[in-house]
Amino acid sequence: MRLCAFLLLRVEADPRGPRTPSCTCAGGSMTVERWLRLPGQGLAMLHVTRGVWGSRVQVRALSSLAAKMGVYRKMWNPTEPRDWAQQYRERFIPFSKEQLLRLLIQEFHSSPAEKEALEEFSAHVDFCTLFHYQHILTRLQALYDPINPDRETLDQPSLTDPQRLSNEQEVLRALEPLLAQANFSPLSEDTLAYALVVHHPQDEVQVTINLDQYIYIQFWALGQRVGLMPRKSTVGSRRGFFKSPPAERRYFKRVVLAARTKRGHLVLKSFKDIPLEGLEQLLPELKVRTPTLQRALLNVTLVVSGVAFFVNVGMVVLSDLKMATSLLLLLFATFMGLRASKMFGQRRSVQALELAHMLYYRSTSNNSELLSALALRAHEEHTKEALLAHSFLARMPLGTHSGPEETSQWLQSEVENWLLAQSGCDVAFNGARALGHLQALTSSNGMYPPPGFPKLESLATVTLPQAAPRSDNP
Repeated sequence: MRLCAFLLLRVEADPRGPRTPSCTCAGGSMTVERWLRLPGQGLAMLHVTRGVWGSRVQVRALSSLAAKMGVYRKMWNPTEPRDWAQQYRERFIPFSKEQLLRLLIQEFHSSPAEKEALEEFSAHVDFCTLFHYQHILTRLQALYDPINPDRETLDQPSLTDPQRLSNEQEVLRALEPLLAQANFSPLSEDTLAYALVVHHPQDEVQVTINLDQYIYIQFWALGQRVGLMPRKSTVGSRRGFFKSPPAERRYFKRVVLAARTKRGHLVLKSFKDIPLEGLEQLLPELKVRTPTLQRALLNVTLVVSGVAFFVNVGMVVLSDLKMATSLLLLLFATFMGLRASKMFGQRRSVQALELAHMLYYRSTSNNSELLSALALRAHEEHTKEALLAHSFLARMPLGTHSGPEETSQWLQSEVENWLLAQSGCDVAFNGARALGHLQALTSSNGMYPPPGFPKLESLATVTLPQAAPRSDNP
């Protein structure tokens, strides 16, 4: 099973056909250049990887997902997807750029001269790559604008449903290399099947979906953690008498969702601190479902209260008013049906409010704002990879690794061991892509800032020419 496979449930075939990437390193087995092609608006390049580092959009039939869901329904209390360690590898570097700079300075660049050189190199990387990611963001926004549901400009001519679906698929293909550079890992179909079937006992809100309503569903995630969940919802936290203490769970620091229903449009959303079993709560067009235990408790409450009411009131009415037994039973059944409908309706309303409360606090961005957030994250991950490659390659023993493939493997092993020691996280570092970032920097030999670049001090002293006094006389 491929490590980084992800789900795309799609009803139309790819109109563009397969794309052939061009290799940039020896052997052509690790690094490729994938071009982000936008119709009539030029090209933008991203270095991404194949194999364990990324994959093309894979089309899977809806029946395949349903079959895997059936397999998980037959399992007894599964705790994680099958072969989870092989399905998901963490690629996110769990440090901010500033934290990484401090760690590298403490360990490898302790002298003042080395510290200054590393800080200048970091500024140089930012200067060389900022326009690149701004260019990608501009093209993505232009591609997304015709289908943007939050567009604040004047309305454009409406698209037909096939045109809109084709544009949405184009946006998803364009997002793929950006998500790969941002170190998001696509979640597989097997993982989605597990999340749709398994419900954690501590989830106070459970939902159900109808797969026939969806055209495609995709999830990407980064920052896998196992521990106590950060609590973002307080609605209903004191309900019940049998509250179990919080347990450790597997969750993700960031999750990106791309989904489309048959009667809706493309939904692009990002969330934080999402448990693996709670992925289905992020989907559109879902229904709140009362858990089995709570439904049983409500039924028991209804039966006990109904029997007590019938014994205390029904018998009196039957004996004093001489009412027919069949009529009394009919009135009693009607009363209990209305009471049950009211109780279950109130319960679902409370759960729907709790779900909305949770999504309010865990939602980070959506639609066009998500494109900007992904571009910023990809830029930061690009800079962090370049900093790690720059610091470790400067300490590589001379003469031990000559070819680019051997160098990338050595870099990958060294950085992964260092990140594991510093953070305790098992991160899969892409050494070939980091080398590609450094090679792209060497072709731009400019200094930062370049000669003649305006400084803040000079900008502050610039005075605008005053306009000539206006005369009303012709």
